[in-house]
Order: sequence, then structure tokens, then C-alpha cells
Amino acid sequence: MLAYQGIAAVAMAKPSIIRAEQPLASDLAADRIVSRSEVSYRRRDLVFVVNPRGANGRTGEQWKKLLPYLRSRLGSECNICESLTSGPCHAIDITREAIREGADAVIAVGGDGTLHEVVNGFFWGGKLVSCNDPTSTHSTALGLIPLGTGSDFARTFGWKNDPHDAVERIAKGLKSRIDVGVITGENEKPHYFINVADVHLSAKAGYCASRYKKFGNLCYVIGALQAFFGHHNRDFRIKVNEGEWEECPQVTALCIGNAKFFGGGMKITPNAYPSSGKLEVVILQDFKWYDFILKLHKLYNGTHLQVKNVISRSVSSIEVEEIVSSESIYVQSDGEYLGYLPRKFCILPGAIEMIC
Repeated sequence: MLAYQGIAAVAMAKPSIIRAEQPLASDLAADRIVSRSEVSYRRRDLVFVVNPRGANGRTGEQWKKLLPYLRSRLGSECNICESLTSGPCHAIDITREAIREGADAVIAVGGDGTLHEVVNGFFWGGKLVSCNDPTSTHSTALGLIPLGTGSDFARTFGWKNDPHDAVERIAKGLKSRIDVGVITGENEKPHYFINVADVHLSAKAGYCASRYKKFGNLCYVIGALQAFFGHHNRDFRIKVNEGEWEECPQVTALCIGNAKFFGGGMKITPNAYPSSGKLEVVILQDFKWYDFILKLHKLYNGTHLQVKNVISRSVSSIEVEEIVSSESIYVQSDGEYLGYLPRKFCILPGAIEMIC
């Protein structure tokens, strides 16, 4: 274990909540009962889940620079634990253990991929993870310090890509309940998403883009170009809100938004919001490669819903499958590749609290 001047640094599969250095006398006073207001004050336990290799190592470098400010701004009020991820899915394990040990908040430090793993860590076996202490009355909140290649989720809230602003939000501690999407498939465990899930061309583009992250947001453009090679529009069937099956011909891409942005700033589901209790489904049909070039600006500013062959629907659930199965239609959520169709996408309204 490494001490970082008051910030405990750990990198293990199952970290414990590590207390900061012994607080000063002034900090200890905060733990006593304030006689005038008769309100007791408890230091918050915050777990920062950091992907040091994110954005080709830039996340780790930025995080080290942020630590002094974080320590000075939060150290007198909070017990701070820094947990460094060591590989894929490690953030999920860290988050689950932190919640079980009673953390007040788990803060994802990195891009949308790190946030995605932390959100999945809030769940286990199809249910929310809970504190091991049955007498505990508080729940663990989700937080975010965007420091990665893509920070599309933060755009929906209009947050600046400034870690100091994020620290200020954490210091204020204002919280609101947000929705989470869940994806299920045959004989598969539930998978959760907080931003946007997508199917077919856009999902394949995201899969390709993941190999070019060293180019920053340009990786999404490179991924889209590569995805077009060998692409064919496909005929789908969809079932909305447990209704009847509907045919949806010549689908180019189908996007399911809990929030508005994906792909490095494309406002793909412009009517989505994480506390609406609904998912926005946007379907692009019969698009050609030149349609994306001519209409790319509309995808970025969110005016593509006015374009011919673009459909938008507000749903609580949607099932998607091919009419003639090819077992080759990509599915991803929050930029993470999940496999192929068929899949069902549902909303979990107000599933978790988020520091906002």
C-alpha cells in the first residue's frame, strides 16, 4: 500500500475503504455533536476509481496533477481512497467491494469506459449491490471526474471537461436519482449502461474505434470509415414496450439513449435524459456511405431527426432481432462491445443516485 500525503493509494482486486491520515484537531471537531444545531457530522468515505492507462496514459498523468487540489479541497471533510484499475472489469470489482463496505460515493475517474464499468459494479445478480452492514441507512452515490478519450455522458449535463469543476461538484455533494439501462440476451447475465447503447453500423464503428484511441476523438471517424467496408443494411424486427413485433427494414443503425451523446460528441439521441424514466430509440434506415458525409453535421448538432429515414421513439423497453439471422450484427453499450443480436433493452428508472 502506498501513502500519498493523506490520500491512500491502493491497486488490488478487493480494496477496503482506507482512511486518510489521522485528521487534525479541527477535523476531529467536525465529528463531534455540534451543540448549537444538535446535528452530528460524519466524514464522507469517497472511493476514486482511476484507470491510469486511459487515453494512452494521459488519465494517470492528469490524475497525479489533480491530487494536490483534491486533497486540499476534500481532505478536511472526507476520507479518500484511490483505487487504480489493473485491467478490464477491475473497476467493477472495486465498485462492488466499496459499496459493500459502506462507501458514500464511488467516483469514476477516466472516460466513458471507466464510468461504464463503475455503473456495472453497482449491480450483482440482477440486483443493486448493498452495504454489508444491515444497520446502515445511506446508499452509495455515483460520481464522475471525466479524464478520458471520450466524455460523452458529461456532455448531456453540460459539464465542462474540467476536473476541477468535477471536484467542486463532489465537494458540494448534491445528488439526484438517475436512470440506468439494462441489456439482456438469451442465456446471458444482465449488462447495464448509463449513456447510449447501439446496434449494427454505429456499434461496429465503436468496436473499430477502440483500436485507434491513440488518435483521440479522431478514432471515432477512423472507426466509422472502417466499419463501412463490407457493411450492409439489415431487416430487423422490434418489439416496443412488450407490444407486438414490428418489421423495421433496411436498418443502418439503431441507437438506444439514456443520455444524448456518443462517438465523441454526436448528439445521436437528442431527446434522451437520464432522469426521464424513458429511453430514446433512434433508427437510421437505408443510409448510404455518402449520407453520413452529407449529414454528419446534423448528427453532431442533433437535427438529424428531421432527416428522411430517421425514426425516433420514446420507450420503456425494446427488443431487437434480425428477421433472417446472420449472427453478425454488433451490439455495444457506452462504447463497450457486447456481442451480437438478439437483445432486449429496458430502463430502470431512478436506479442510482449521482453526484451532480
